[in-house]
Amino acid sequence: MRLKPGALLRFYSLCGILMQGSQGQFPLTQNVTVVEGGTANLTCRVDQNDNTSLQWSNPAQQTLYFDDKKALRDNRIELVRASWHELSISVSDVSLSDEGQYTCSLFTMPVKTSKAFLTVLGVPEKPQITGFTSPVMEGERMQLTCKTSGSKPAADIRWFKNDKEVKDVKYLKEEDANRKTFTVSSTLDFLADRNDDGAVVSCRVDHESLNSTPQIAMQVLEIHYTPLVKIISSNSWPEEGQSIILTCESKGKPVPEPVLWTKDGGELPDPERMVVNGRVLSISFLNKTDNGTYRCEAKNPIGRNSTEYVLIVHDPNALAGQTGPDHALIGGIVAVVVFVTLCSIILLGRYLARHKGTYLTNEAKGAEDAPDADTAIINAEGSQVNAEEKKEYFI
Repeated sequence: MRLKPGALLRFYSLCGILMQGSQGQFPLTQNVTVVEGGTANLTCRVDQNDNTSLQWSNPAQQTLYFDDKKALRDNRIELVRASWHELSISVSDVSLSDEGQYTCSLFTMPVKTSKAFLTVLGVPEKPQITGFTSPVMEGERMQLTCKTSGSKPAADIRWFKNDKEVKDVKYLKEEDANRKTFTVSSTLDFLADRNDDGAVVSCRVDHESLNSTPQIAMQVLEIHYTPLVKIISSNSWPEEGQSIILTCESKGKPVPEPVLWTKDGGELPDPERMVVNGRVLSISFLNKTDNGTYRCEAKNPIGRNSTEYVLIVHDPNALAGQTGPDHALIGGIVAVVVFVTLCSIILLGRYLARHKGTYLTNEAKGAEDAPDADTAIINAEGSQVNAEEKKEYFI
C-alpha cells in the first residue's frame, strides 16, 4: 500500500510528537537487599508517562509482569501496584538463586530501561562449639572450635570468656559447595587454669542478616585442680590461759576430703584440749607447751597440698612488765655513773696533791733549778743540814 504524500507527512508528524513527548520519560528503580527466605519488593516509577507500558523481567530476561498482566508462572511473584506511573511487584520466600540484576523497561521509542540489583543474604547457621571434654585437668591445653555455615557474605566470629572478649584466636573461611555461601570457623587455644573453673565461654556470630541480634553458643568450663590451703587464726596475740581457733580453708575440685591436722610433724599431743571439728582446730587453756608448728593438709583425687601456722603462746606477766620502765636497767646505769664519778674524783685528788708538793718545794730558796723535790730540799738555804727533815714524801 502506498501512502499519499499528505498522509505520510501526517504520520511523520505524529511520530515526532510521540518521540518528543517521550523525551522526558525515564524509569527509576533502586537496588534491593533481602535476607534469604524473606520478601523482596521491586518498584519501577516514571514521573512522566503518556500511557506507555512498563515491564519487569528477571536476571534470565524472563518477563515477570507486563503492566498488570503476569507473564511468568511463579506463585512467589505477585503484583503490588500497576499504574501509568508505577509498576511494583514482590518476590516472596527469596532464595540465593533469585539474586541478580532485574530490569524495568519503559516501551517508548526507543525502549528505556533501568536496572535493580537484588542481593540475597545467606543467614549463618547457629554456631556450635566443639573440642571440649569434661572435666579438664589444670595445666592441660584446651582447643575450642566454633563453626557456622551458610553465611553470605562470610560471617564474623568472636570469642568471650565471662563477657570479656578474647582477641588471640584463629579464623578460617571456606566457600561452600554451592559457591555462594561460606563456612567460617574460629579456634580458641589456652591452658586450663583453676580460675577458669565455672567460667562461661561463648562464641558469637555477627552477620548483617541477623539484624543486630547475634547467634551465640556457650560452654561452661569444668576444671579439676589440687586443693589450695590457707590457715586463719582467731587470735593474733595468744596468751597463756586463753583459747585459739585455727580454721583450715581448702578449695579444690573435686571438693577436698576432711583435712588432717598435725603438730611438729606428729599427732596432736593433747586431744582433750586440742579438738578437731571438720576443718577447725580449737585449743583451750593455752600454755607454753602448745608452742610449735601446726600443719593442715587437704587432698582430693587430683593431689594434695598443705600449709603451716607457727603458734607462739605469750606470757601475760612478761607482756605487762614490758609496758612500764625497766628499773633494773636504770639502776645499773646509775651505778655505773656513780662509780665512774668516784674514780674521777680520786684521780683528780691525787693529781692536785702531787702538784701541790712540787709548788712548795720550788718555793724553797735556791731551788728553782732543782730537777726534783729531793734535790730542791738539799739545795735549799741551810745547806744539807736537816735535809732529811725537809724532805717531803708523796703518797
